[in-house]
Amino acid sequence: MARIDSFLKLGLAQGCSDVHLAVGVPPMVRLHGDLVPIKFRELTATELDGYVNEILTQTQQDLFSQNQDLDFSYISKDGGRFRVNVFHKHTGVGATFRNIPNKIPTMESLQLPPVMTKFCDLHQGMVLITGSTGTGKSTTLAAMIDHLNSTRHLNIISLEDPIEFVHQSRRAQIVQRELGTHVPSFAEGVRAALREDPDVILVGELRDADTISMAMTAAETGHLVLGTLHTTGAVKSIDRIIDALPP
Repeated sequence: MARIDSFLKLGLAQGCSDVHLAVGVPPMVRLHGDLVPIKFRELTATELDGYVNEILTQTQQDLFSQNQDLDFSYISKDGGRFRVNVFHKHTGVGATFRNIPNKIPTMESLQLPPVMTKFCDLHQGMVLITGSTGTGKSTTLAAMIDHLNSTRHLNIISLEDPIEFVHQSRRAQIVQRELGTHVPSFAEGVRAALREDPDVILVGELRDADTISMAMTAAETGHLVLGTLHTTGAVKSIDRIIDALPP
């Protein structure tokens, strides 16, 4: 068992949403909106480096060293699933673990408006879920994929960074790919997906011009593209897309 799992197990047992690890302070958990320290000593740079490296593959270690920041998913020994961000800061390595519920939320449980179901009935075009960090974009997309999986016979290719909710194919066939593990980038993932007879392509984030261009190509050639943008409204989303693309 990775040493970090003991902190994650404690966080899950207390119903915490996040576990934070940083040098010079005890591990901390997000409980009922507040950041609360665990009864543990302050972490040293050496031991936190060891904790993080224990759960990274060699490829992930190389990417972390190159980019100084890495997103990935992690399954603890107890079966908990987490979205992880590891990063460098002035005191050393830091890490944040966000708990991913095992049960995929439904559109009904999220109380999404009826228009979301109509979006899922589309056969082509682009549907963007926008908002700032932590507003539920990934959770909303997971619910939409679950709805499609329950209602339509489709080939769905989901490109994620990292994979969060794991979908089991029901009516639809669902292929999930993670950046850095299965594809090098969202743009390359879309390019590869177009050769695989897709009906729906999920793009975890339209974060650069290449990804936006490939996603638009997919939407214009008879596919339904679902994606996210870090914007706060429809008008700003259009502006963001225009600004990202070359004149």
